[in-house]
Amino acid sequence: MTQEIKFGTDGWRGVIADDFTFDNVRRVAGAIASYVLKYEDSQRGIFIGYDTRFASPRAAQVVAEVIAAAGIPVKLADDFTPTPAVSYAVKHQRAAGGVMVTSSHNPWNWNGVKFKGKFGGSATPAIMRKIEEELAAGAMPKRDKAPVDEVDLKQSYIAAACRFADIDLIAKTKFRFAVDAMYGSGRGILAGVFAERGIHHVAIRQELNPLFPGINPEPIEPHTALLQQTVVREKCDAGLATDGDADRIGAVAEDGSFVDSHKIFCVLLRWLLERKKWPGDVVRAFNTTRMLDRIAARYGRTLHECSIGFKYIADLMMEREILIGGEESGGIGYSRYLPERDGVLNSLLLANVMAEEGKPLGQLVADLQREFGPHYYGRRDLHIPDNVKQGAIQRARADGTQSLGCYRVIKKEFLDGVKFFLDAPTNGNGADAWILFRASGTEPLLRLYSEASSPELVREILASGEDFVKNSG
Repeated sequence: MTQEIKFGTDGWRGVIADDFTFDNVRRVAGAIASYVLKYEDSQRGIFIGYDTRFASPRAAQVVAEVIAAAGIPVKLADDFTPTPAVSYAVKHQRAAGGVMVTSSHNPWNWNGVKFKGKFGGSATPAIMRKIEEELAAGAMPKRDKAPVDEVDLKQSYIAAACRFADIDLIAKTKFRFAVDAMYGSGRGILAGVFAERGIHHVAIRQELNPLFPGINPEPIEPHTALLQQTVVREKCDAGLATDGDADRIGAVAEDGSFVDSHKIFCVLLRWLLERKKWPGDVVRAFNTTRMLDRIAARYGRTLHECSIGFKYIADLMMEREILIGGEESGGIGYSRYLPERDGVLNSLLLANVMAEEGKPLGQLVADLQREFGPHYYGRRDLHIPDNVKQGAIQRARADGTQSLGCYRVIKKEFLDGVKFFLDAPTNGNGADAWILFRASGTEPLLRLYSEASSPELVREILASGEDFVKNSG
């Protein structure tokens, strides 16, 4: 029996040797090749990159062999490469698309395959549907074999990121940064840029270790603990982390406290509107902070809310000018650069904001909390049986739910999962409290997201949410 392959928000991922096998990689590559032959100019070729996980280099070769056998020219990365470097090459060399072998922030025993559209970003939902159709049909096209050339995808990408951010301004300041590649494919990139420009920094977890010892390569707590300790010990003004394939960012303030992706997004948005004054709308995923709404409203910008997954943001970037778009997991992108999230670029831009404002990262966050009201955020991942997961979502959707814990449900929204807005205290002008229940599309879990006006309130709401999920009544 053929193993089922399910696509999530950004491609396919699975457990190495269980469902991530070379046979399944070939099936996915065949579907991609068939899609490109039918719907794109296949002679423009495909770029293929890979991250630092077990089997990634070999899996990338397998993808290259299948696509080249379909008569589509391949340019294969000659080294571990950030996902956005593949997207940059696709767009600027006008290729038919790109493939990245990675499972991003997942634990060490996972791997996967992402497809990038010719525009240089996450494949749109419409493209993913077509690839799924080819996969279901067992497509494995064969034509005269095309060449596979090894290429450096990093140098032009790094140069472009350095043009987009003001590296000279960063170099003029005396700020000191801690840089954490989390053993991922961003290894050596930020540290190299900083070293070349004489920017004070200390680099950690740059070595190649596909076991990602002690962490998942995801730039959130608790995986940022070493970075937090390093910032304090080395007296840094900020810590900057990129995930397994370097398309997401995480950060640490000068006091060692973790700065979540929501605050990073807000710091960048405020700077773009106040300093850069670039045109365009703002897009945020359904599970991100509503502080963004307040900032956009202050500057008279349209804000769009979309489903979870960067492909939905990329889709909007195809339709209109988007100043900045971002998601809860640390993926942030810009229409004028690339319809793609980029942890390396955003690390440089965060350093750029600090340099221009003359403030360490924690001070920038404190300024936002004071000006736009206190906003605090939390997430809880519940690994639960499927029947409990589905039952909880059905009960959350039902009209009968009038309260959660000791708070009344004011309204519900259903854009992606089920979101309750609660009549919890706002502590003056703080965040309007909400909780989102969402079943993962790729993993056996239910995620709870919450925002409120204090960390204690967020913890209380998440605990009530967990009780709601596990109460089968």
